[in-house]
Amino acid sequence: MRSPSIFRRLHIPCLLATLSAPLLASAGQSCDEAPLSPAMVSKAMQTALNVTNVLDQRHDNVALLGRVGQDLSAYNLKYSHVGFIYRISPDAPRRVVHLLNACNTAESDLWYQGLGNFFLDDLFSYDSVAIIPPREVGDKLLQRFQNSSALRSVHSSRYSLVGYPFSTRYQNSNDWVLETLAATEARDASVDSREQAQAWLRLAGYKPSEMQVGALKRLGGRLFKANVAFDDHPSELRYSNRIQTVTVDSIMQFLSRRNEGWQIIEIPSLDGDPARSASFGK
Repeated sequence: MRSPSIFRRLHIPCLLATLSAPLLASAGQSCDEAPLSPAMVSKAMQTALNVTNVLDQRHDNVALLGRVGQDLSAYNLKYSHVGFIYRISPDAPRRVVHLLNACNTAESDLWYQGLGNFFLDDLFSYDSVAIIPPREVGDKLLQRFQNSSALRSVHSSRYSLVGYPFSTRYQNSNDWVLETLAATEARDASVDSREQAQAWLRLAGYKPSEMQVGALKRLGGRLFKANVAFDDHPSELRYSNRIQTVTVDSIMQFLSRRNEGWQIIEIPSLDGDPARSASFGK
């Protein structure tokens, strides 16, 4: 039996304050008004504790943190959503900052949450991944997280789940993380806008994930979901059913190719469900 004091340490401060957060905002998932079950709350808090233990053992203050909100195996993808997890000092609590869209709308904002809340949703799997930056990049990110104007310099409130990565018309959750990394990593020029971030990413060789999405599926998404749009994608790609977007998997591939010392640590779900667990790239 796990210690109640450990459970309370993760559960009480974050959960009571934002228990309704999954109803208010999402990362492209359904906005179901069904109440959270005790099992979902327990899994979220145990996953948060598991992630905390992994990062504490490594003494990492900053990481990217990915989760599996949806089953994307049909597109050869695993992780659906990524944010930043950080702490100001080794004895400070960890927080997550990420982009979420308001339920049933095409509007987004940046959210600060406790780690337990990050997993407090109806996730497909409780597997997660921590992407650890090299120390220099981590230190710069930590400074950025404490400067709201810098953090918002590459944020756009117009949301689309499948925003094209080289257009500023829309932005999805993973877009914002990637463009924040561009603003942090750029050494030879200042990156203070989405246009500049995307230009840097092109030069740095970022390649988005490509999915085959037919016309009927595109039409259905556009008609029935406020947070899905395709009109920012180049016509030659859209009309050949090729939808390119920023995914967690493509971010991991990009950072791995940079040979800067990024580390990818996959953290399996504690329930060990093999039907819902698969390694990145498998």
